[in-house]
Parts: sequence; structure tokens; C-alpha cells
Amino acid sequence: MREALIVLRESSDRVCSKRLKPLIPVLLPALQRHGKLKLDDALSTRLLTVSPTTIDRLLSEVRIVAANGRRRRAGWSSAIRRAVPVRTFADSEDAVPGFVEADFVAHSGTSASGSFVQTLVMTDVATGWTECIPIVVREGTLVVEALAQARTLFPFPLSGVDFDNDSAFMNDTVVSWCQGNRLAVTRARAYRKNDQAWVEQKNEAIVRRLVRYGRFEGLQSVRALARPHAATRLHTNLLQPSFKLKTKTQVRARIIKRCHNPVSPAARTHAFRNRRGAQRTRTCSSGRLRPGAASGQDPCGARGTRPAS
Repeated sequence: MREALIVLRESSDRVCSKRLKPLIPVLLPALQRHGKLKLDDALSTRLLTVSPTTIDRLLSEVRIVAANGRRRRAGWSSAIRRAVPVRTFADSEDAVPGFVEADFVAHSGTSASGSFVQTLVMTDVATGWTECIPIVVREGTLVVEALAQARTLFPFPLSGVDFDNDSAFMNDTVVSWCQGNRLAVTRARAYRKNDQAWVEQKNEAIVRRLVRYGRFEGLQSVRALARPHAATRLHTNLLQPSFKLKTKTQVRARIIKRCHNPVSPAARTHAFRNRRGAQRTRTCSSGRLRPGAASGQDPCGARGTRPAS
């Protein structure tokens, strides 16, 4: 049977077993008619009733040889990724302060080779409150340190984190730390950036607008990036109004979006009766918060390598 399955597989252009199964009744008579296969009635009957699982088992070694001895292995983080539940954009309608989306912004300039600084951006879904923490490389221990630091900056306790499928997030170090600190862990669907629409918007509106697209490497660059983020975080969260989607309806080919009145993340936090954010709003002013951003940007502009135009 194995030799007959090899011939059938090659004749079908090496399709998978589930696709090969319905092809066997079509290919088998044709191959017998042209003399490619010579089988008795008993073996022909077994081939017509063979299951996809049996086909995979009988052809497993053939596939390895065809792949030059390389076995297809699941990624080392696949088991952890499968254990983390998926969260979509539709699941954020009833969000309360404390559930954040996390994503990386790469400061690689025009080349993604080598090591370069990444900024961990965390955005609260309900209020839009955003914190940005630069780290020197994408590594699980450094991600945990950045999460712990950001956790102290939000004006409310965190209840959960939504990641993308990046291996820097989907690993035992990060997931175990979140679960150990009673943070619910979810992930977006692969290649569906709209599942993390809130943080994706902040990547451009905050990080790229502040430090642009230069390349940053090393600990000195991390410190240089941390200064403008620290200087502008209160200005952004307390005094910058932002829109938040209210409804989205489709009328034929048109999609009509309605937004709430623009308010700052701190105002949304206050609406959820969080006193800490409200007190910061009353004691701070734009004139006192914004000037530090310009001085913080100077070393970043000098250090970052601008992309060639």
C-alpha cells in the first residue's frame, strides 16, 4: 500500500492527505489503466477506504526525504500561544479601566538587521491612557521589567494585558509573570492589526511623532528615548483630547462611524471615578508639562540615524 500511496501522492502534485483522500477514486483507475499501478482487487479496495491519518503515517518518512531530511517543527512558543485565549476588536466594547493593549515600536531606521531599541507601548482600552517604555532589545526578562515599570505609572490597577503573537510576548517568562501578578493575558489574531487598534493608533500618534524613524542602539539611546517619553506622558494623558469610537454601522457600501466627544484620557479615567487621575488634572497645566519635551527630543535627534531620503 505504501508504494501505491507514493505514486498517488506524486501524481497529485504532493497534496496533503486530506486533499489526497477524495482524489484517490479519480486517480487510481486512471493510473491502473495506463499501467502506472498494478494492484489486485483487495489492495484497490483498501486504497479507496484508507483514512487521511493512515496516509500521513505511511508517508511520514517520504515527506522527510522530500524535504532533504528537515522535519517541520512547531515554534518553541507555539504551546504557550495556543494556551492564551484570543481577543478581537469586538471584545473591547464593554472595557473598563485596567485592561491594556501592548505592542512594540521598532527603532531600526532603514535596516532591521542587528540589535536596536524597541519601545513598549501600552494603551488602556477604556480610557486611552498610554505609557511608553523603551528597552534595549526584545527579550522576555526586559519585557517583564518594562511591564512592571509601566504598571506603576497607570493611575489605576491593571487587570489584563492583550499582546500580539510576537515571541517576545508569547513566552513562558512574560505569560507566567502576568498570570503570577493576576493579570489576564489575551492575544490578537495573527495578521489582524485591527484587533489591537487602540495601541496601533498610539504607535504613530505618540512614538513616531515624538522620535520619528531613526535608528537607536544601546543603553545610551534607551536613556535618551526615556527622557522625552517621561516629559510628555502627563501632557498626552491629562491634556490632549482624543476621539473614541462610539458606534460603527454599515449602510450598503458605506461604513459610518460615530465618535464620543473628544476628551483626554484623564477625563475618561475620572468618568470611571478614578480620583488619582482627576487630582493630577487639577494640579498640572500645559505650560508646566510640555516644555520638557523639546529638551528631551534634542539628544534623540542627535543620536538617531535618519533614514535616507
